[in-house]
Amino acid sequence: MNKRTIILPALACAAAVAFPGFVTAQEHPAPPAASGNLATVASANPDFTTLVAALRAADLVATLQGKGPFTVFAPNNAAFAKLPPGALDDLMKPENKKKLAAILKNHVAAGKIMAAEIKDTRLPMLNGDRVEIAVENGNVGFGGAKVLRTDISASNGVIHVIDTVVMPD
Repeated sequence: MNKRTIILPALACAAAVAFPGFVTAQEHPAPPAASGNLATVASANPDFTTLVAALRAADLVATLQGKGPFTVFAPNNAAFAKLPPGALDDLMKPENKKKLAAILKNHVAAGKIMAAEIKDTRLPMLNGDRVEIAVENGNVGFGGAKVLRTDISASNGVIHVIDTVVMPD
């Protein structure tokens, strides 16, 4: 047995621990990108770190881990950065948990709505408000936000990425 015989399996084991879900062997294909619930899929996406932190602060992670299905119009990090200076920090305070939850629920609809199914409507959201959806020349708008990416699948729904945090009425 030479050093390679020992080192290569050790490296493969270390890689498996450091990068779970990343498999290089053909007999063990990597899981599909859509594996996991909405909270898991959002947590794995670097564009949603602010959203995930806000979901935690509002105690809504369990909601997005629930049975669903749900459609999430997910503001990316750049969308949160557009908020007025200090607004996000203020919303993340424990005393503003209900307000933050209402804002986040304004981005979640019951049911799984894929991009091909989106049409002009006022979509009911989990906070009880309705948000205007507009389709024009193949571009989708959500409450004034632009939909940047669609159909990020999860086991309990779908995520569409938006460029603006949409405030409730």
